[in-house]
Amino acid sequence: MRLKTSLLKEPKHRELVSAVGWTSADELYSCSDDHQILRWNLLSNDTSVLVKLQDHIYPIDLHWFPKTLSGKKQAVAEIFALTSTDGKLHLVSKSGRIEKSVEAHRGAVLAGRWNHDGTALITAGEDGQLKIWSKTGMLRSTLAQQGTPVYSVAWAPDSGRVLYTSGRQLVVKPLQPSSKVLQWKAHDGVILKVDWSAVNDLILSGGEDCKYKVWDSYGRLLFSSAPHEYPITAVAWAPDGELFAMGSFHTLRLCDKTGWSYSLEKPSTGSLFSLAWSADGTQLAGACGNGHVLFAHVVEQRWEWRNFEITLTKRRTMQVRNVLNDAVDVLEFRDRVIKASLAHSHLVVTTSLQCYVYSAKNWNTPLIFDLKEGTVSLIVQAERHFLLVDGAEVYVYSYEGRVVSSPKSPGLRMDILNSQSISLSNDTIAIRDTTDERVVFLFEAQTGKAIGDGRPLTHKIEVVLVALDQCGLSNDRRIALIDKNRDLYLTSVRKLGRAHSIYKIGSMVDTVAWNDSANILCGIQDNQFTVWYYPSVVFVDKDLLPKTIFSKDSSELSRSPQIVSYVGTQVTVRRADGSLVCTAVSPYPTLLHEYTGSARWEDGLRICRFAKDQVLWSCLAGLAMANRELSTAEVAYAAIGEIDKVQYINFIKDLPSKDSCLAHILLFSGHVQEAEASLLQANLTYHAIQIHINLYNWDRALELAVKYKTHVDTVLAHRRKFLQDFSKEETNKRFLQYSEGVEVDWEKIQAKIEMEFSKERERAASSSIRSSVSVRR
Repeated sequence: MRLKTSLLKEPKHRELVSAVGWTSADELYSCSDDHQILRWNLLSNDTSVLVKLQDHIYPIDLHWFPKTLSGKKQAVAEIFALTSTDGKLHLVSKSGRIEKSVEAHRGAVLAGRWNHDGTALITAGEDGQLKIWSKTGMLRSTLAQQGTPVYSVAWAPDSGRVLYTSGRQLVVKPLQPSSKVLQWKAHDGVILKVDWSAVNDLILSGGEDCKYKVWDSYGRLLFSSAPHEYPITAVAWAPDGELFAMGSFHTLRLCDKTGWSYSLEKPSTGSLFSLAWSADGTQLAGACGNGHVLFAHVVEQRWEWRNFEITLTKRRTMQVRNVLNDAVDVLEFRDRVIKASLAHSHLVVTTSLQCYVYSAKNWNTPLIFDLKEGTVSLIVQAERHFLLVDGAEVYVYSYEGRVVSSPKSPGLRMDILNSQSISLSNDTIAIRDTTDERVVFLFEAQTGKAIGDGRPLTHKIEVVLVALDQCGLSNDRRIALIDKNRDLYLTSVRKLGRAHSIYKIGSMVDTVAWNDSANILCGIQDNQFTVWYYPSVVFVDKDLLPKTIFSKDSSELSRSPQIVSYVGTQVTVRRADGSLVCTAVSPYPTLLHEYTGSARWEDGLRICRFAKDQVLWSCLAGLAMANRELSTAEVAYAAIGEIDKVQYINFIKDLPSKDSCLAHILLFSGHVQEAEASLLQANLTYHAIQIHINLYNWDRALELAVKYKTHVDTVLAHRRKFLQDFSKEETNKRFLQYSEGVEVDWEKIQAKIEMEFSKERERAASSSIRSSVSVRR
């Protein structure tokens, strides 16, 4: 990926250009020390003078009123804020009329920025003050005051905090007076420019020490560049938060959000004082010190999937290459390409007006449909359908171009969703809340309605990443979460009447990805490349989880790598320096998932015996218990030496009725309440009481016995024997109360228990006779 730059032969401005700003993807405004504001039309290549300012007004910063307001988009931006060296803030209309001018600061107003919803404007001055203004230009408050000029300012994604420069330090100040201010030394020279991404919540800074740096919102350094020849005078995040641009003297660099550089351009621009991205993230404009306005657009983006490699060669042209036979196809588009995604045998491309869906089997005839909103910020693909985020709404489309659903939730800001905060599977959509990051909304992909009772999944602390598994039935859908502490959790999407359970399956996890053809999870965990071959085993037998994990050293992947994809048996990882590294994963677990998914248990056993791998046997044991395939589970548990579980499985197999068999399988997996409910529903009250006696849940055992008026003496007898074995006296008031009026006779109790078992055997025999009769009919 790189930037293709263009400059006019002669500059349109006579003096240095101080700031630029886009109103649409084809219209740009620039202001200069020659007192002119110019309008640039990229479609007709016309440049016109919007307004000639008075001679004493030297503009410094220009920022258009935001188009997105509370999730709804305005057609066009109608007003912009202009700051100048005479200490004034000007509100200027699109027609060039100065609507209002206010005395804002003593000395120059060095920066002016609207917040994300357009309800407030902040200005930073040479006098060291930060002031907040209303939309109409009325002063609301002075946020901060310091002894050094504030060169740059940026709003937090939630518009509740402000980032500004203070010499060599960066300061994050909340608007709430009682909240704590965050301040840290960021550079060895004066900081000249900052930006804060609304999508990924990362901070960008550039200074006179000739370095640019990337920080998280807590002030932790994520990346620091090598020193450049000249000070960094401009930095700007792309709207989708995946890229940023950095400008210096005769220098323009395109970088990934993690800091590494895609490309370096050396245009003859002088210093770049300001950089601005178009709303669709495909074009970049720069304000140059020699009077030029620099235009650049992103080309040579690459997408890979299995044996296909796709490159964006020009703004409206893509090249598809099949690496198996070197066949090349060229795809032409009517408008410039904004976003593209390649996965699950389909290429989805969005332009400014349309969406193109190509099948990997046929590159000649795409399916084309018009978009409701032009600027698509994110494409997420699943096997059966794909999802588009267009700034105002989320749409799910089938690969035939039909709208499947459009999930909605009040207060959810669609414009700041990214690939970490949204996930899609064949039946489920998961979206992390944009206001409370502990909350994850779950929707049905087919209808767009909230899953179950409509209540979202709420974690203990902020969630950083959500990822849905891609295979299997909708009732078995799992979601993996990485939280702020870098702990990895797994939980069920659909509770199906069960108590909501969330299991921690990893710690110090940086990144994870699900496999596209089996529910296998891979990740980077504490400098180890880790593969969870069957993570859902925690819902069946928690003890097996460590035995189903494969780990190897990942030191060659360097610090904080990111998993790009996990397709087939190949994991692609992006290192911190931007290089791609491919790692192979054993094909046997994928085959095992395939066999067990289609109930080919003999084939599953065969592959385990062939591979002779304890990890594979552990996976088979978990898969067999999850599918209630007891004979296979018995063999698998025996192979890994879990003799106690083999004995319990044999006990389950010998049970006379299906109901008690099911209950004990649930008990095997630790689901005591569900096992009890299953037995009570089948009128096997004694068995429900007995499982609590076996687990020493004495209070619940007595509660059930009293409620159903049966086997109270049985519970008291077992309790008394338990206390006698440990030479203890009874202290529980409820047991003391009932033991006074109930006589314990072991012979009677044994007879009652025998009667219960004979009843169960009779019932099982009659039900089997009924089922065989119905089969004959």
